[in-house]
Amino acid sequence: MAQPNTAWDHHPEPLTVTSAPAPEYGSGSLADLLPTLAAGLGVPGMTATISELTPADRNCVFLIDGLGWEQLRAHPEDAPFMTSLLATSRGGTGRPLTAGYPATTATSLASVGTGLPPGVHGLPGYTVRNPDTGELMNQLRWQPWTPPGAWQPYPTVFQLAHEAGVHAAQVSSPAFETTPLTRVALSGGTFLGRLSGEDRMDLAAEQLAAGDRSLIYTYFAEVDGAGHRFGVDSDTWRGQLMYADRLVQRLAEQLPPRSALYVTADHGMIDVSFDEQHRIDFDEDWELSAGVALLGGEGRARHVYAVPGAANDVLTCWREVLGEQFWVASRDEAIAAGWFGPKIDERVYGRIGDVVAAARDDVLLIASEREPKESAMVGNHGSMTPAEQLVPLLEVRS
Repeated sequence: MAQPNTAWDHHPEPLTVTSAPAPEYGSGSLADLLPTLAAGLGVPGMTATISELTPADRNCVFLIDGLGWEQLRAHPEDAPFMTSLLATSRGGTGRPLTAGYPATTATSLASVGTGLPPGVHGLPGYTVRNPDTGELMNQLRWQPWTPPGAWQPYPTVFQLAHEAGVHAAQVSSPAFETTPLTRVALSGGTFLGRLSGEDRMDLAAEQLAAGDRSLIYTYFAEVDGAGHRFGVDSDTWRGQLMYADRLVQRLAEQLPPRSALYVTADHGMIDVSFDEQHRIDFDEDWELSAGVALLGGEGRARHVYAVPGAANDVLTCWREVLGEQFWVASRDEAIAAGWFGPKIDERVYGRIGDVVAAARDDVLLIASEREPKESAMVGNHGSMTPAEQLVPLLEVRS
């Protein structure tokens, strides 16, 4: 008697929404860092939610774009100084923070600067729909133009610290001084633009010493850029990691008395192979595109906006097609699971996709025609896997 064809009989269940490892909002996410430091400086209204951190009079946050916890631990020979600090992470526990969902630059920088989760600050993705216009809004490049104060109305922690008499400053590339993202996420106090990494480190140390109570932020972007173009194990990426390591040491060696330096990142990154198995092309897939009015987000963290009346059908289809590789949720399911934080502002609700898809496996949902540059990237991020979600919080004190 013939045996049944188990390949045809097998019907894998899609990933459950609640199996996704939601970020540690309220205790160990990027959104908790500046409020914890500001609370230690006596800024009104701030709460120290990362309980492992000890207050300091002078605090500097150095954010290295794209340097995830797993990538740092995998390259000790390229980052010997930061590797030596791994045990200091998160107040000496040796544990990482979580970036927040999605693990992408615009969202994470807004979480850092405002001290709020994405569901409140309102930058819940790389591109999201503007409910007022129906257009996709790129929140990194701020296109199309949208009034920044209406899009993100909350004050930054730097603004609140400055108003409380704390010396607040950002030391970064001059190109970022007047961008809308800087305005909504990192403004407050003084912006000081410097081109070279060495100049930024030197000036950050000077700014720390400029106040009895200080809150300073500085930034390095090139690790992320090398990862996107060449991958997180390329010679180019390793070279940028080596340079970033030297910058951290340079700043650490100049800390004035009563200072704490915190080195963190906005997300990690993974490389995704260039083949049809790992790169699913939305623009060539009639099943996935059926009923979809707009495709937002990015390859590993998609917001899907359905045509009116089609949201349930789109959700069903996406679960059937992608559910073994992606966590696929309705808007309300993703919110209930805490992906965007414990609270969602009313103005933010419609920015989140009718369907939200977060990659678990090493796959991308690209859009080769509408997103040609993004679809060609080697290194990618956005989802809730440890490689993307976990970021260091290295500490040096003087």
